Amino acid sequence: MSEIDHSQLPEVSALRTVGEHVELDLGRDLADSPRYNDDIAPTRAEVRTWTRWNVAALWVGMAICVPTYTLGGVLTAYFGLSVGEALWTILIANIVVLIPLTLNAFPGTRYGIPCPVVLRASFGIIGSNVPSLIRAIVACGWFGIQTLFGGIAIHLLLSALFDGWAALGGTGEVIGFFIFWVANLTVVIRGSESIKHLESLAAPMLLVVALGLLVWAIPKVSMTELLAVPANRPEGASFFGYFMAGLTAMVGFWATLSLNIPDFSRFARSQRAQVAGQIIGLPLTMLLFAGLGVVLTAASLELVGETVSDPINLIGRIDSPFWVVLAMLMIILATISTNTAANIVSPTNVFQNVAPKYINENKGVILTGLIGLALMSWELLKKLGWLDTEVSLESLYSNWLIGYSSLLGPIAGIMVVDYFLIKNQAYDVLALYQDDAGYPAWNKAGFIAFGIPVALAILALKMPVFGWFYTYGWFTGSILGGLIYYFAARNERERT
Repeated sequence: MSEIDHSQLPEVSALRTVGEHVELDLGRDLADSPRYNDDIAPTRAEVRTWTRWNVAALWVGMAICVPTYTLGGVLTAYFGLSVGEALWTILIANIVVLIPLTLNAFPGTRYGIPCPVVLRASFGIIGSNVPSLIRAIVACGWFGIQTLFGGIAIHLLLSALFDGWAALGGTGEVIGFFIFWVANLTVVIRGSESIKHLESLAAPMLLVVALGLLVWAIPKVSMTELLAVPANRPEGASFFGYFMAGLTAMVGFWATLSLNIPDFSRFARSQRAQVAGQIIGLPLTMLLFAGLGVVLTAASLELVGETVSDPINLIGRIDSPFWVVLAMLMIILATISTNTAANIVSPTNVFQNVAPKYINENKGVILTGLIGLALMSWELLKKLGWLDTEVSLESLYSNWLIGYSSLLGPIAGIMVVDYFLIKNQAYDVLALYQDDAGYPAWNKAGFIAFGIPVALAILALKMPVFGWFYTYGWFTGSILGGLIYYFAARNERERT
């Protein structure tokens, strides 16, 4: 957002309703508040331009990425599912996650406020920083992982163009990481319209590339034989337990966005646009690209002589510089479109929420980039040959999906219950940007509802008999967190 000249403002802020939106007429009382800056303020009418197709394009751009491609392999290798079971699990998980995604988008669309400000209503004006920072650290970790993939794609692109670049090996990948790092931060610094245009450009191109790769691979593999491959789990083992673990991990894949979806829905033209766009853009795109990953991985043995589950390295082995360059450009575009929207916008808003008067949007973007760099530093040092470790990115990735879903589930449940059942879809927006103006600094109900499910999940790690509570962490956490918050918040309201 552009900065507003505060010297010409009226003394007192006011709200007005424009259609289904609530607009803010800023006054000096809010402008001078330590909880306000122009970048996390309610979006103005002229920037609420995203149609259902822009929202759908956002999801296509975010869903078509290297981690999505590997989901089928993660479910078959780590969660004991067959290929058919894995694809059904991915589809069901993304239908399930649509529920908190669309519901938590409502306050963003109505009031134009980002996720950290929404969380002020349920966790308190200052307390909102706790769940926000949890979400931000997860996003910074994902930013590092996606930037690593993007750096590899840049390395392979330059290797196809320049004979000497390939000899750089891991050093070339690290240089590619930093080139990609700068490109991502530049897009977000340019603002929400830059992200919208990038996603709208990337979405149709990425769908064409995905379909082209599918047409290229299908003749090389028998779909009947592929779907007939038995599941990688002990004979006689119950399907339900493995399915629920895999489902939790897949829900966890977008559990992050189910919290900070207001960061994007605040730019939507209407509630209908955000709901329709998410339904159009998410489930089938995830199924298509994860299915493509399963098919290409199966076909890779015939295509390049060995099984390769990473699309970047698979395409990099094509014996045609032209097709390698073209494919790498598409992968770079795909990864930028995912990274900027899914992994930079959220922590940028979170860091501003911590100290609005000291951290603006540009500083938040740079801080996000530096933390993402720090979290991936071990992998970069490994590529440079300066660090020797057996920890693989793939194993970290598969375990991480369940782990952080146990943290994010309760927050998603609390947000939905607070807006729809406790606040009855009505926020005091002016009070959300001020101390001691209606919302507490720390909301006890929010922290009780968050703390109990998280404590039980940690306990479940130590007590195998309760292991299911951790394994199904997003479901147990969101349901229990929402229930506890409902009763705790009602009790708190009755006492006051």
